[in-house]
Amino acid sequence: MRAKGNLKEYKVVGRRIPTEKDPNPTCYRMRIFAPDEVSAKSRFWYFLKRLRKVKKTVGEICYCSVVRDRTPTKIKNVGVWLRYDSRSGTHNMYREYRDMTVAGAITLCYRDMGARHRARPSSIQIMKVEIVPASKCRRPHVTQFHNSKIKFPLPHRVMKSQFKSKFVANRPNTFF
Repeated sequence: MRAKGNLKEYKVVGRRIPTEKDPNPTCYRMRIFAPDEVSAKSRFWYFLKRLRKVKKTVGEICYCSVVRDRTPTKIKNVGVWLRYDSRSGTHNMYREYRDMTVAGAITLCYRDMGARHRARPSSIQIMKVEIVPASKCRRPHVTQFHNSKIKFPLPHRVMKSQFKSKFVANRPNTFF
């Protein structure tokens, strides 16, 4: 899978094609993060082939649609359990991100894994994604924003104006 652009969350349901031996096969539902519907279906078959021995040639997709976030204007702490293949082996990980949507947090996760661990998107498998309450967050880069009195000062502001002279007698004051 190529993780180009922003990823979206898809709900994909599929099953084995009904036969005379098994007229009502079991349906399998997965939560897939992918850039588009075609990649989501492809990723679904990738996982189903490994988990339940059902290939695309003997299966069918019953349902595939984008899952919209219920509150896209509220910031969330997102916990991500993942597995990835590095140059030395397979590793399990738990990571935390802060974002407005779950899909945005997963996009951050793919970018972060590529930057910190040189993990390719095809070698990353998202196992579980959960919105974590502030009291349960573990990572300091997430918990530092849980302070209700947090401030973001602007210590060195430079006033720019096309009408002011560039050369004046007194030094400008940039610390307010």
